[in-house]
Amino acid sequence: MTEFNKSNWAKAGFSQQYIDKADIYIVERRRMFGLLVSFYNHFLRGKPNRILDLGCGDGILAHELLKVDDAISATLVDGSADMLRKTRERLKDFKSVQLIKASFQELLAKDFFEPGFDLVFSSLAIHHLTTDEKSSMFGKIYSWLNYGGYFVNIDVVLASDESLDSWYLKLWQEWMDDRKAAFGISDSISDDIIRRYKDNKDNKPDTLDDQLDALKGMGFQEVDCFYKYGIFSIYGGRKSENLSG
Repeated sequence: MTEFNKSNWAKAGFSQQYIDKADIYIVERRRMFGLLVSFYNHFLRGKPNRILDLGCGDGILAHELLKVDDAISATLVDGSADMLRKTRERLKDFKSVQLIKASFQELLAKDFFEPGFDLVFSSLAIHHLTTDEKSSMFGKIYSWLNYGGYFVNIDVVLASDESLDSWYLKLWQEWMDDRKAAFGISDSISDDIIRRYKDNKDNKPDTLDDQLDALKGMGFQEVDCFYKYGIFSIYGGRKSENLSG
Protein backbone atom coordinates (compact mmCIF):
# COMPACT_ATOMS: atom_id res chain seq x y z
CA MET A 1 0.00 0.00 0.00
CA THR A 2 1.27 3.45 -0.89
CA GLU A 3 1.78 5.56 2.22
CA PHE A 4 -1.22 7.90 2.32
CA ASN A 5 0.81 11.08 2.70
CA LYS A 6 2.70 10.20 -0.49
CA SER A 7 -0.42 9.42 -2.53
CA ASN A 8 -2.38 11.80 -4.76
CA TRP A 9 -5.27 11.70 -2.29
CA ALA A 10 -3.23 13.61 0.27
CA LYS A 11 -3.15 16.56 -2.17
CA ALA A 12 -6.12 18.88 -1.61
CA GLY A 13 -6.19 20.05 -5.24
CA PHE A 14 -6.32 16.50 -6.62
CA SER A 15 -9.08 15.46 -4.22
CA GLN A 16 -11.20 18.53 -4.95
CA GLN A 17 -10.81 18.10 -8.72
CA TYR A 18 -12.05 14.54 -8.37
CA ILE A 19 -15.02 15.51 -6.20
CA ASP A 20 -16.10 18.33 -8.50
CA LYS A 21 -16.45 15.98 -11.49
CA ALA A 22 -17.15 12.67 -9.74
CA ASP A 23 -20.58 12.25 -11.34
CA ILE A 24 -18.85 12.34 -14.74
CA TYR A 25 -15.87 10.17 -13.83
CA ILE A 26 -17.72 7.40 -11.96
CA VAL A 27 -20.19 5.24 -13.84
CA GLU A 28 -23.71 5.44 -12.36
CA ARG A 29 -22.35 7.01 -9.18
CA ARG A 30 -25.73 8.27 -7.98
CA ARG A 31 -27.35 4.93 -8.76
CA MET A 32 -24.74 3.16 -6.64
CA PHE A 33 -25.45 5.57 -3.79
CA GLY A 34 -29.15 4.79 -4.19
CA LEU A 35 -28.45 1.08 -4.04
CA LEU A 36 -26.60 1.47 -0.74
CA VAL A 37 -29.59 3.40 0.66
CA SER A 38 -31.92 0.65 -0.61
CA PHE A 39 -29.69 -1.97 1.02
CA TYR A 40 -29.81 -0.08 4.32
CA ASN A 41 -33.57 0.37 4.18
CA HIS A 42 -34.15 -3.31 3.40
CA PHE A 43 -31.77 -4.91 5.87
CA LEU A 44 -31.16 -2.40 8.67
CA ARG A 45 -33.82 0.30 8.89
CA GLY A 46 -36.00 0.29 11.98
CA LYS A 47 -33.53 -0.09 14.83
CA PRO A 48 -30.66 1.95 16.28
CA ASN A 49 -27.69 1.45 14.01
CA ARG A 50 -24.02 2.31 14.17
CA ILE A 51 -22.30 2.73 10.81
CA LEU A 52 -18.64 3.05 9.85
CA ASP A 53 -17.53 4.75 6.63
CA LEU A 54 -13.95 3.86 5.62
CA GLY A 55 -12.24 6.40 3.38
CA CYS A 56 -15.21 8.75 3.66
CA GLY A 57 -13.93 11.56 1.43
CA ASP A 58 -16.27 14.53 1.86
CA GLY A 59 -18.89 12.42 3.64
CA ILE A 60 -21.40 12.27 0.81
CA LEU A 61 -22.22 8.57 1.16
CA ALA A 62 -22.82 8.68 4.91
CA HIS A 63 -24.92 11.77 4.27
CA GLU A 64 -27.19 9.78 1.95
CA LEU A 65 -27.87 7.33 4.78
CA LEU A 66 -28.30 10.00 7.44
CA LYS A 67 -30.90 11.74 5.28
CA VAL A 68 -33.15 8.68 5.41
CA ASP A 69 -32.41 7.80 9.05
CA ASP A 70 -31.09 10.59 11.26
CA ALA A 71 -31.05 8.22 14.24
CA ILE A 72 -27.91 6.61 12.85
CA SER A 73 -24.73 6.91 14.89
CA ALA A 74 -22.03 7.45 12.25
CA THR A 75 -18.25 7.13 12.44
CA LEU A 76 -16.33 8.37 9.40
CA VAL A 77 -12.64 7.78 8.76
CA ASP A 78 -10.33 9.38 6.22
CA GLY A 79 -6.62 10.06 5.95
CA SER A 80 -7.11 13.59 4.61
CA ALA A 81 -7.66 16.47 7.02
CA ASP A 82 -9.04 18.52 4.11
CA MET A 83 -11.68 15.89 3.32
CA LEU A 84 -12.66 15.65 6.98
CA ARG A 85 -13.17 19.43 7.10
CA LYS A 86 -15.54 19.11 4.15
CA THR A 87 -17.27 16.19 5.88
CA ARG A 88 -17.73 18.19 9.07
CA GLU A 89 -19.40 20.99 7.12
CA ARG A 90 -21.63 18.57 5.17
CA LEU A 91 -22.82 16.76 8.30
CA LYS A 92 -23.03 19.72 10.66
CA ASP A 93 -26.78 19.29 11.16
CA PHE A 94 -26.48 15.71 12.42
CA LYS A 95 -25.69 15.06 16.07
CA SER A 96 -24.35 11.50 16.28
CA VAL A 97 -21.33 11.86 14.00
CA GLN A 98 -17.71 11.12 14.85
CA LEU A 99 -14.84 11.97 12.48
CA ILE A 100 -11.49 10.22 12.74
CA LYS A 101 -8.32 11.07 10.82
CA ALA A 102 -6.57 7.80 10.02
CA SER A 103 -5.05 6.15 6.98
CA PHE A 104 -5.64 2.55 5.98
CA GLN A 105 -2.08 1.85 7.13
CA GLU A 106 -3.07 2.96 10.62
CA LEU A 107 -6.31 0.98 10.55
CA LEU A 108 -4.40 -2.18 9.60
CA ALA A 109 -1.58 -1.63 12.07
CA LYS A 110 -3.60 -1.76 15.28
CA ASP A 111 -6.96 -2.62 16.81
CA PHE A 112 -8.63 0.66 15.95
CA PHE A 113 -12.24 -0.17 16.85
CA GLU A 114 -14.09 -2.46 19.21
CA PRO A 115 -16.90 -4.61 17.78
CA GLY A 116 -20.16 -2.72 17.60
CA PHE A 117 -20.99 -1.60 14.08
CA ASP A 118 -24.11 -2.73 12.24
CA LEU A 119 -22.89 -1.59 8.82
CA VAL A 120 -19.37 -0.96 7.56
CA PHE A 121 -19.04 0.45 4.07
CA SER A 122 -16.49 2.03 1.80
CA SER A 123 -16.51 3.71 -1.59
CA LEU A 124 -13.66 3.66 -4.10
CA ALA A 125 -10.96 3.33 -1.47
CA ILE A 126 -10.15 -0.32 -0.75
CA HIS A 127 -8.74 -0.85 -4.28
CA HIS A 128 -5.69 1.10 -3.09
CA LEU A 129 -4.72 -1.91 -0.97
CA THR A 130 -2.70 -4.89 -2.17
CA THR A 131 -4.33 -8.32 -2.32
CA ASP A 132 -2.99 -9.32 1.09
CA GLU A 133 -3.93 -5.95 2.58
CA LYS A 134 -7.47 -6.29 1.28
CA SER A 135 -7.78 -9.65 3.02
CA SER A 136 -6.41 -8.13 6.24
CA MET A 137 -8.85 -5.23 5.97
CA PHE A 138 -11.76 -7.64 5.44
CA GLY A 139 -10.68 -9.42 8.59
CA LYS A 140 -10.57 -6.15 10.52
CA ILE A 141 -14.02 -5.20 9.24
CA TYR A 142 -15.40 -8.58 10.27
CA SER A 143 -14.06 -8.04 13.79
CA TRP A 144 -15.62 -4.55 14.00
CA LEU A 145 -19.11 -5.70 13.04
CA ASN A 146 -21.82 -6.83 15.40
CA TYR A 147 -23.11 -10.33 14.81
CA GLY A 148 -25.56 -10.04 11.96
CA GLY A 149 -23.92 -6.82 10.73
CA TYR A 150 -23.12 -6.09 7.08
CA PHE A 151 -20.18 -4.95 5.00
CA VAL A 152 -20.77 -3.24 1.64
CA ASN A 153 -18.01 -2.06 -0.69
CA ILE A 154 -18.48 0.19 -3.71
CA ASP A 155 -15.30 -0.10 -5.73
CA VAL A 156 -13.51 -0.83 -8.97
CA VAL A 157 -12.47 -4.40 -9.72
CA LEU A 158 -10.01 -6.01 -12.10
CA ALA A 159 -11.42 -7.78 -15.16
CA SER A 160 -10.79 -11.51 -15.34
CA ASP A 161 -8.98 -11.24 -18.69
CA GLU A 162 -7.58 -8.60 -21.04
CA SER A 163 -10.37 -8.77 -23.60
CA LEU A 164 -12.98 -7.99 -20.95
CA ASP A 165 -10.75 -5.30 -19.49
CA SER A 166 -10.59 -3.57 -22.88
CA TRP A 167 -14.38 -3.61 -23.22
CA TYR A 168 -14.98 -2.46 -19.64
CA LEU A 169 -12.68 0.50 -20.14
CA LYS A 170 -14.49 1.34 -23.37
CA LEU A 171 -17.80 1.28 -21.47
CA TRP A 172 -16.28 3.66 -18.96
CA GLN A 173 -15.11 6.06 -21.67
CA GLU A 174 -18.52 5.96 -23.35
CA TRP A 175 -20.18 6.79 -20.04
CA MET A 176 -17.95 9.83 -19.53
CA ASP A 177 -18.47 10.99 -23.12
CA ASP A 178 -22.25 10.70 -22.75
CA ARG A 179 -22.26 12.61 -19.47
CA LYS A 180 -20.12 15.39 -20.88
CA ALA A 181 -22.37 15.70 -23.92
CA ALA A 182 -25.51 15.75 -21.77
CA PHE A 183 -24.21 18.62 -19.66
CA GLY A 184 -22.35 20.46 -22.42
CA ILE A 185 -19.08 20.06 -20.56
CA SER A 186 -15.66 20.32 -22.19
CA ASP A 187 -13.31 18.44 -19.92
CA SER A 188 -9.90 17.32 -21.15
CA ILE A 189 -9.18 15.53 -17.88
CA SER A 190 -11.86 12.90 -18.44
CA ASP A 191 -10.38 12.19 -21.87
CA ASP A 192 -7.24 11.07 -20.06
CA ILE A 193 -8.69 9.63 -16.88
CA ILE A 194 -8.57 5.99 -17.93
CA ARG A 195 -4.85 6.22 -18.66
CA ARG A 196 -4.39 7.95 -15.32
CA TYR A 197 -6.30 5.15 -13.61
CA LYS A 198 -4.25 2.43 -15.31
CA ASP A 199 -0.90 4.14 -14.75
CA ASN A 200 -1.48 5.23 -11.16
CA LYS A 201 0.47 2.92 -8.87
CA ASP A 202 -1.90 3.83 -6.03
CA ASN A 203 -4.56 1.69 -7.78
CA LYS A 204 -4.29 -2.04 -7.06
CA PRO A 205 -7.64 -3.59 -8.04
CA ASP A 206 -8.24 -7.32 -7.74
CA THR A 207 -10.83 -9.45 -9.49
CA LEU A 208 -14.31 -9.58 -8.07
CA ASP A 209 -14.09 -13.35 -7.57
CA ASP A 210 -10.88 -13.03 -5.56
CA GLN A 211 -12.45 -10.46 -3.27
CA LEU A 212 -15.64 -12.44 -2.78
CA ASP A 213 -13.51 -15.47 -1.92
CA ALA A 214 -11.50 -13.38 0.53
CA LEU A 215 -14.69 -12.29 2.28
CA LYS A 216 -15.85 -15.89 2.56
CA GLY A 217 -12.44 -16.84 3.90
CA MET A 218 -12.83 -14.27 6.67
CA GLY A 219 -16.14 -15.81 7.72
CA PHE A 220 -18.65 -13.58 5.93
CA GLN A 221 -21.97 -15.19 4.97
CA GLU A 222 -24.42 -14.24 2.21
CA VAL A 223 -21.48 -12.96 0.15
CA ASP A 224 -22.48 -11.66 -3.26
CA CYS A 225 -22.04 -9.02 -5.92
CA PHE A 226 -25.00 -6.65 -5.63
CA TYR A 227 -24.26 -4.56 -8.73
CA LYS A 228 -21.74 -4.43 -11.57
CA TYR A 229 -21.14 -2.15 -14.57
CA GLY A 230 -17.79 -2.89 -16.20
CA ILE A 231 -15.12 -2.36 -13.57
CA PHE A 232 -17.52 -0.65 -11.13
CA SER A 233 -19.13 -2.94 -8.59
CA ILE A 234 -20.89 -3.24 -5.26
CA TYR A 235 -20.27 -6.36 -3.22
CA GLY A 236 -20.31 -7.47 0.39
CA GLY A 237 -21.53 -9.90 2.98
CA ARG A 238 -22.92 -10.45 6.45
CA LYS A 239 -21.32 -11.47 9.71
CA SER A 240 -23.09 -14.55 11.06
CA GLU A 241 -25.65 -14.06 13.81
CA ASN A 242 -23.66 -15.99 16.39
CA LEU A 243 -20.47 -17.97 16.90
CA SER A 244 -22.06 -21.17 15.61
CA GLY A 245 -22.75 -19.39 12.23
